[in-house]
Amino acid sequence: MARSGRPRITSRAELERLGFELFERKGFEDTTVDDIVAAAGIGRRTFFRYFASKNDLVWGDFEGQLDRLRELLADVPAGMATAEALRTAIVEFNSFDEETVPWHRRRMDLILRVPALQADSTLRFRSWRAVVTEFAAARAGLPPTALEPRLIGATALAAAVTAYEMWLDDPGSALSDLLDATLRRLAAGI
Repeated sequence: MARSGRPRITSRAELERLGFELFERKGFEDTTVDDIVAAAGIGRRTFFRYFASKNDLVWGDFEGQLDRLRELLADVPAGMATAEALRTAIVEFNSFDEETVPWHRRRMDLILRVPALQADSTLRFRSWRAVVTEFAAARAGLPPTALEPRLIGATALAAAVTAYEMWLDDPGSALSDLLDATLRRLAAGI
């Protein structure tokens, strides 16, 4: 029997786009996984093959992105100062082509401004911070549990989140410029 209506959506990217459309229409809290699967024409099992939760849909391929950040940090020249290396890698990590910028803005608006996502964001930011902390520790020849690398990881995250908040507040601003400015200010000392 032929299926009528909207075609099934079965790719990770398509489910993300559909989820974001529903979040914009209904709000994040008022959109359920059942709403997403109904709109996509798929079953819950299919959804959960792609995402562990509705929150995971918002974050996309976060683990893959952390791997990319690790690669960018590994590629900075060994002689480059740690602060400069972090600034270079973090700005590059957060560089997006013009077509992707509106999509990324929607994602970060949810991540930083939806109260229901704050607990999950804390866990994800901890993972991001750990990547930076491990890099700083290796550079300094210290364990990641030492004060200096932990402080570097925490302050780099604070600088990045500050840049993102400013970017969301000013749609005409350039994220890379804001990240560059916050990380340079951090490197210069407070």
